[in-house]
Amino acid sequence: MNETAGIEVGTADILQILQMIPHRYPMLMVDRVVEMVPDQSAVGIKNVSINEPHFAGHFPGRPIMPGVMIVEAMAQTAAVLVAYSERELQGSSKLVYFLAIDNARFRRPVVPGDSMRILVNRTHRRGNVWKFDSKCTVDDKVVAEANFSAMVVDG
Repeated sequence: MNETAGIEVGTADILQILQMIPHRYPMLMVDRVVEMVPDQSAVGIKNVSINEPHFAGHFPGRPIMPGVMIVEAMAQTAAVLVAYSERELQGSSKLVYFLAIDNARFRRPVVPGDSMRILVNRTHRRGNVWKFDSKCTVDDKVVAEANFSAMVVDG
């Protein structure tokens, strides 16, 4: 964690992510978080590998990351941000659940070998409900965008 202009900026490696969210292989869709501002935003990284199980059937001979997995990467990055912002969630039985996904758009295919940058911004928060805008880029080109909401619940 460092501080820039009085704003706390954090990061999370894979071991820290595993402490913050319950997802595990093959459903873990974020490899590291390179920037987090509590209660505001996060930037996650997903390195896409041909070894991921969904590529066996999506699509044989032309592997493309399913859109639902891209949205899941956005949601997991947001869940890491929530856990980082609400430190008492880390190591607790509380979970971050999806409530809604809106305006999902897929602009370009994501393929094995890509490094997906996942940008998540909190747009609203009331109690245990959080709302986010998110976009994913590969090589500085937008590949997907979505708005979604999530809720912190007892696990």
